Amino acid sequence: MLEIFESYPYLLPLVIFFGRILDVSLGTLRIIFVSKGQKHLAPIIGFFEVFIWIVVISQILAQTQGMLAYVSYAAGYAAGNYVGIILEGKIAFGIVVCRIYTNKDPQPLVRLLSEHGYGVTRMEGMGAKMKVSIIEAVVERKALKSINRFIMDFDKDTFYTAEDVRVRQRGVFPKSLMFKRWRPGK
Repeated sequence: MLEIFESYPYLLPLVIFFGRILDVSLGTLRIIFVSKGQKHLAPIIGFFEVFIWIVVISQILAQTQGMLAYVSYAAGYAAGNYVGIILEGKIAFGIVVCRIYTNKDPQPLVRLLSEHGYGVTRMEGMGAKMKVSIIEAVVERKALKSINRFIMDFDKDTFYTAEDVRVRQRGVFPKSLMFKRWRPGK
């Protein structure tokens, strides 16, 4: 492998740059999987993350090409963070509880969510100025775009939050999700 870098010295900074993008992106995903309790997937990703890092750092130490190699390393790290965040958004792994606060009659939204297979819990609460209805639904993160569309169709001024959930058990979930996961909770 070293001979190719002697023949084509411009390749080493490129290998360093793209290697760092790959290993830092994997590191971002590994951290996400650790935080979601994926104890079998996180170590596998960690293995490849560290393997790539060792290969890249050994090439820097073996064939230091000065500042260009160091800048490639740092730029790859920065780009890897960016790529990792984009990948995490695309994967949208995990479960969230979506909490919706409205001062309108919540029944149309509750009915819409229920028709799409989401389990919905409705409560009454006191907001800063008036009584509000609170609607909760535990959904896959991938479903947040659909939930957001339902909420905006219901009322563009509705306030809602989405918070990560580490574990879920039982409950009412869309039927399509049953086949995507063989183990919905612990």
